[in-house]
Order: sequence, then structure tokens, then C-alpha cells
Amino acid sequence: MADAAAALARLIAACDDPGAVAETLRAGGRRVVRVLGQDAPYALIRASGLTPVRMVPRPGATPQADALVGGGVLSQRGRSLLQQIAADTSGDPLVFTHADSDLPQLFATIRDLIRNGEMQDRPIHMLDLAHLPRASSRTYNRARLDQLDAWLERIGGRRGIDGLADRAAIERVRPALLDGLTGIARIAAIGAACALEPERWTTLVDAVRRDDMAAGTTVFVIGSPQYSTARQRDLTARGLVAVGDDQDWGDPFVDRWADSPATFDALADPARLSPRMLLRAPDRLAQVVARMRALDVRHAIIVESAGDEAAAWDAGYFARELAAQGFTVERVGTAPPAVALPATSRPAPPPSGRRSRKSLASLASFGTYQREWFQQVRAEVAAGAPLAVVNANSPQEVLRAMGVPFVVNQWWASIAAAKQQSGRYFALLAEHGYPSDTEAYSAQGIAAAFDTDASQAPWGGLPRPSFVQAVLGTDATPRIFDHWARETGADLFLFERSVESRIDFPIDWWDSLQDRWDTTLEPERIDLMVAELRALIERIEAVSDRRFDPERFVEILDLVNEQEDYYRRTRDLIARAHPAPVSISDTMPATMVPQWHRGTMWARDAAKAFHDEVAARHTAGEAACPNERLRLMWVGRGMWSDMGFYQRWEESHGAVFVWSMYLALAADGYIRRSAPGQDPMRALAARFVTMGDELRMPTWAGAWHVREAESHAVDGAIALSDADPFVLRALRRAGVPVLALDLDNYNREASDAAEIDRRIEDFLDGDVTRYRARR
Repeated sequence: MADAAAALARLIAACDDPGAVAETLRAGGRRVVRVLGQDAPYALIRASGLTPVRMVPRPGATPQADALVGGGVLSQRGRSLLQQIAADTSGDPLVFTHADSDLPQLFATIRDLIRNGEMQDRPIHMLDLAHLPRASSRTYNRARLDQLDAWLERIGGRRGIDGLADRAAIERVRPALLDGLTGIARIAAIGAACALEPERWTTLVDAVRRDDMAAGTTVFVIGSPQYSTARQRDLTARGLVAVGDDQDWGDPFVDRWADSPATFDALADPARLSPRMLLRAPDRLAQVVARMRALDVRHAIIVESAGDEAAAWDAGYFARELAAQGFTVERVGTAPPAVALPATSRPAPPPSGRRSRKSLASLASFGTYQREWFQQVRAEVAAGAPLAVVNANSPQEVLRAMGVPFVVNQWWASIAAAKQQSGRYFALLAEHGYPSDTEAYSAQGIAAAFDTDASQAPWGGLPRPSFVQAVLGTDATPRIFDHWARETGADLFLFERSVESRIDFPIDWWDSLQDRWDTTLEPERIDLMVAELRALIERIEAVSDRRFDPERFVEILDLVNEQEDYYRRTRDLIARAHPAPVSISDTMPATMVPQWHRGTMWARDAAKAFHDEVAARHTAGEAACPNERLRLMWVGRGMWSDMGFYQRWEESHGAVFVWSMYLALAADGYIRRSAPGQDPMRALAARFVTMGDELRMPTWAGAWHVREAESHAVDGAIALSDADPFVLRALRRAGVPVLALDLDNYNREASDAAEIDRRIEDFLDGDVTRYRARR
């Protein structure tokens, strides 16, 4: 009994504080590698002669991390990991994986901090594994594993491929050793296996197995990953004991031990790597129900940890479906917010946003064109055409070349915001068991599926889609689109999101990606996206009457390049012009409306007309603000429901917003020209593998924003709450004053408008005016 209790205490300590284990191993002469991500190949690292020890979030304050990045785009989990890395002076190498959306961002953060001398240099490696069940993902993973193996050798190990089979055999016996362990003991043993050396781990688990220490009402745990034994201790205190679970650091992790691969080809199989968030909800539900029945468990605990957006999107579905099958269900963690549900017959609330003053004749027809186009889409769908609804970073040019009508999810969100329907859509989401405060901007499409009030539905409402498509950008994305597909019967296609995993890469990408994309980007990333584009074409052709037209595809790409080149010329003109002939109240809609239609002659011509009118205004000496004194940069998504926001300080301060990401990204992020002999599909892939890096990936985004601030001679930058902290840090390092607002472009009701106005006025009167005087 005493031996078992002592062994359990050691397993708990190793699970909950792997950093202490790393210190002990290091002191004993072992070469430790800290590992971040549950899909890391521990057997391969051990086969290289190195000692992997996991790094997982820990509770507590994160002062060093907060000082380095603030709130920003890292979650509390990400800040906890950054805090541990910043506080660690051992210099241990770090291996990051792409198990979730935080880890690539954290890798890029560490890379940038080391690059700028703000963090101790140490070897770091990004193992960018793909997780979707496709042959192209396996090929990509094999290349990345080869790179990891070579890196392990460079930092003092040996090639792991030679000893992989022996290490895999050790992992395959682990599941049997866990038989009979439940509750705290089971979670402790799983976590400890990723810190302790195998022989030590086996000894401790054997000791614990000899004593039945768990007693209580049995439960099955679903939801957020359990990085420590804390959740199990809470359950034990209530007289509950978990005999099974469906979370990434639990039974699914043990299942991967059972078939631990002995070859690189098998190790690259995405099917054994996939996090639970990538499985379709009905499939996960069926597995959970089967497990619960096999274990004779009737009560499910659904855990929703703070900041876990994937779990938030699944919790309502699992609670409802499990209850319908006779199980009792309890949700613990973050309580879903209370949302007032308006009666569907209630009139729409009066608009609260201020409309912007439109100054460009070239924009006058946009509203009419948009409405006519959307009504045409509705008519085509009503006549039987398949509709695709896609995220903005999903390759739409393929759909256009196949004659598939499509709507961009974020365009629909901007329409819902402009029509003051976001509050009603939040309520519709909550009414159907989905979160209304998690990726609200990207959730308006699924909210539209529940909108049955024709009198309030924007522009007649979004038709039911046949296809929904997205790139795996955030943890919530696959969950939103999975439930959207399930609720509507749409066919779901997800694209892998590969990441820039090199330590050194071209920072001035804006001058190389247009024509030299094939040498600027890693070929593995382009190959993966090309394979997925072709898989998408095959999927659509298999389930519809639409066919891919290669000649039409080339015409579309040429039109896109022409359109974006007009934006590039317009952006450069505004940067040089003092005073600016237009503000972002003009440039944002002038850019984004045609961008939703890129690849059409209308969009190309609209971009040309926009450029020509801006040039004519500049030649005639016309200005957005004749008394321009201050030039501002807007960092983050647009305030689409209140475009007048940007013009409020023109008269009082002569302050003009001359830059936003919309025109600038169109200018630098989209042009991909194909030289003779180059595959145009690769050019399209090269456009989308970097989509988002320009705005949010450290080093990529910071250098670009600084360059744009300098070329536009801005006197200050104002940022939304979603702005990347490294962009703001880079701007501040360059001397540009920055005001970061706690303001969401979609949920402004939670903000104090008067306080925001006061802060902006103080910023303009103070930092911005002083910087302008120095300039």
C-alpha cells in the first residue's frame, strides 16, 4: 500500500511538473529535449539517443510572457508555455509540433524573440505534421520527419531511424500496463510516460497497478485536454472516478501507443496522429457511446477549459446527443454565456453604426452589383446549382473555374454586421447550443442556417450550401465547419494549414513572392496544397455535374493578377500622396467588395476604375481631409458595422486613416505570376500557403507592417484586440506610436464607446502629435 502510494505520487509529480523531471535528467547527464505537442514522435527522439520531456501548460501567473507578448493572439495556454520557456535557462532544445493552432504561433514567437535578442538562443525545431487522412498528408509528414531526424543528429543525437523499431516495441506494451488504472492514476501514468525514462515509468506503474486505489461512481470524460491531474483530483473529491475519456492526453493518446510504428512511412500516417478535434462529430459521438456502453458508464462529464474554442463548439452537441441516448451529462469548466433570445418576430433593432461618407464615384455601383450578384446566386441555387460557402483563405479560384457559385463566409459576416444582425445571429447560435463568443466573425454562416425570419434575414438570407470549405487555421475552424456541414447536409472539405518552419527565410517576402514564389517558399508546402486542390476538384466532380476547366482557370488567375496589380499601384500612390486623396473608409470597401469576386472581369475593371479615380483625385489636388495633419494606420479587421468610425477625427484633428490591411494585403499578398513552363496550379497554391502569415505570423507580419508604416509616413497606429502583438512590438521598435484598443470589430456592445473615443483623442493629442513634430 505504501509502495503504491509513493509510486502514484511520483507519477503525479512527473505528469504535473515535467520541468522538474527535466532538471533531474539533465543533472544526471542526459541530453534533454523539451517537446510541445501530443503528436510528437517520442519513440523517434529516444531512438536518437536524446531524452524527450513534454512541456504542457501549468497554472499560475505568466509575467514574463505577458511582458513579451501581452494578451495578443496567444491563449492562456500559449502564454503559460511561453512563460516556462522564458524562465528556463537550461538551453534545452525545443521541438514544437502542429498539434493545435497555438504551437506554430508559439514557435514563430520564440524564433522572433531569439532573432531579436530578447530571449536566450537555443536550438528549436518545428515539426509541422499534417493530420488530414490523405496520401498527400502522409507524403508531407515523411519529408518533415526526415528533417526532424537530421536536426536531432545536428544537436548531438544519432539518426533515430536505426533504433526506431526497438523504441516502438517498448511503446506498444505500454497500454497493457495501464489496464485497471483509472482516475488520477491513469492520467498521471499517461502524462508521466512523456517525461520519465521508460524503465523508471514501468517500475512505478507496476507498483500502482498492484493496489486498487480508485473507488467511486464511474464517469466518462469528454472535451478539453487534461494536461495535469487537476481535473481528476476535482472528480475524486466529488466521489467520481473516470474510467475512460475522449481527450487528446487520455485514451486516444494510449491508442497511438498500441500501434506505435517501427518505420518512418508508418510514423507519417496522419490517421494515427489526428487530434480529436479533426474527427467528425458524429464519428466521435459513436465512439464515445460505444466506449461508455462497453465500460457500463452512464454519466458523461464534458470539460470546457477556458480558452478551448474547439471544445466550446462541441460541448452543446455532445450534451444534447448523449442525453438523447439516455446518458446523464454534466458540463464543467467555463459556463456558456447567458444570451437573451429574441422572439423571431421581433423587429430588427435600429442601426447603431454610423455610415461612412462615400467620396468615390467608382464605388457607387458596388452595392447594386452585390445585390444583383447575390440574387443571381440565390436564383441559381434555387434552380439546382450547388452552392459553396468558403472561408476567405480557401482557394476560391478553383470553384470559379468549375462554375460552382460560392459565397465567402467573411463576406457574409460583413453583410450581417452592416445590416445590424450580429446580435440576433449570436442569439441564434446560443439557441442551438453553439457558443456566441467564440470566433463570432467566422460563425455567421452557420448562424444563417438557423435564420428562418425572412423579414430580417440579410438580402433574403444565405441559401443552404452544398459545400463548405476552410483551411485549418484555428482550433475552432474544423469544429465550426464540421457542425455547419452536419446541420445543413453540406459536403465538408478542409485544407491542411502548413506553416513556415524554417529558422531563416526571406523576411522581405513582399518583393519575392510575386514572381519568385517557387524559390521563396518551401516546395513541400506548395506540393501539399497542389495535391489538396486536385483532391478538391475530384471531390466536386464526383458529387456534382461541375467540371474543372483548365483554360478558364488560367484566365481567372491572369485576371486576379491584373486586379491585384491595380491595387498595388493604388496603394503605392496613396503612400506617396500628401495629403492622401482617399482614406480607408474608401479603400476598404473599394478593395474588399471586388476581392470577393476576384477572377472576374467585373472585379478587374472595378480595381482599375478605383485606381484611375484615386489617381485623378490626386492629380486634381483633392484630399480625403484637406487639412490633413496626422496620418494613421489601422491594424486589424475592419469596423464594417461602423465605417464612419474612421472619419470621426478628420475635422477635429486632421487625422486620416491612410492604411489598412485590406488594400495592402491585396497589393502584396495575392499576386502570383506563372512563368512559361510553370504549373498555374502551383502558383495558386503559393498564394494560399502563406495566407494569414502576412498578418499574424511573427517576423513575417512585423517586418511588413513596419515597411508599410514607413512607406505611408504614418504618425501612429491604432489596433483592435485581434491585432498580433508582434506587429505592435515591431511598430513600436520602429518608433511608431501604437494605441491598442480592447475593441472587437464584431461585438462592440461590450465596449465603452465614450471611453474608446477619449483614448483615441488623447492618443492623437499626445503621442501622435509629438511623433509628427519630431518627424
